[in-house]
Amino acid sequence: MQDRIAETARFLSSKIDSPPVIGMITGTGLGSLTENMDTRVSLSYDEIPHFARSTTQGHRGNLVFGRLSGRPVIALDGRFHMYEGYSPQEVTFPVRVMASLGVKYLLISSAVGGLNPLFKKGELMAVTDHINLTGKNPLVGPNMDDFGPRFPDMSRVYDSELLEMAEKIALKKGVFLRKGVYGAVMGPSLETPAETRFLRMIGCDAVGMSTVPEAIAGTHCGMKIIAIVVITNVNLPDCMSETSLEEVISAAQKTGPSLCMLWDSLINELY
Repeated sequence: MQDRIAETARFLSSKIDSPPVIGMITGTGLGSLTENMDTRVSLSYDEIPHFARSTTQGHRGNLVFGRLSGRPVIALDGRFHMYEGYSPQEVTFPVRVMASLGVKYLLISSAVGGLNPLFKKGELMAVTDHINLTGKNPLVGPNMDDFGPRFPDMSRVYDSELLEMAEKIALKKGVFLRKGVYGAVMGPSLETPAETRFLRMIGCDAVGMSTVPEAIAGTHCGMKIIAIVVITNVNLPDCMSETSLEEVISAAQKTGPSLCMLWDSLINELY
């Protein structure tokens, strides 16, 4: 695995003019986040050694190098999921490559289902913590000592300083930003009413099928992480309504511009 990571990092290093310090991962329906970039290089995942293929609708499957607010950024326009049949190590492979390229800050976005009854469709939520219910962990197996320790501390996965910066920016820009706990499930089936009730009972404010493996790998690599997710629907166990992927994508696309503004302003303050 480390040899493959190193080979991919060397390949990408040959394509870019300056090493990125900021990495970004976009989720379902959030491809517009990379459209604001001053793009220098765009590569299909098919062109990149050892990269998996993004098979989910709403994920373009491109790696983009460019600049946001004049800062060098590497962005995944679409991600991989374990429900696609990939291992946790394959899902988080790009995070390891980013770390090898010098990325210190990891900005993660995704589409989630809201569980907190106070939340509304189309709102943004900054992740303050997570509960990993996938039954999988990207750190299982021989530890990659070059990246981090065997037992990384997980008490501060989501950086408090970045969160505070995001809150101040949101307040200044007039963007309503919720905070909450992300519950990660395997998918791809959506939650039953009983599962929804259970997730809420154990403290989850939102539920999704991504983000957490990448956050775990990023923490292992010593990255400073912030995750802001889009509430694309709200699940209330006693009056569940059907949800389609098309509805999720549509809701994410509508909220994308607000998230773009937050990321752009946050990146501007990181230097």
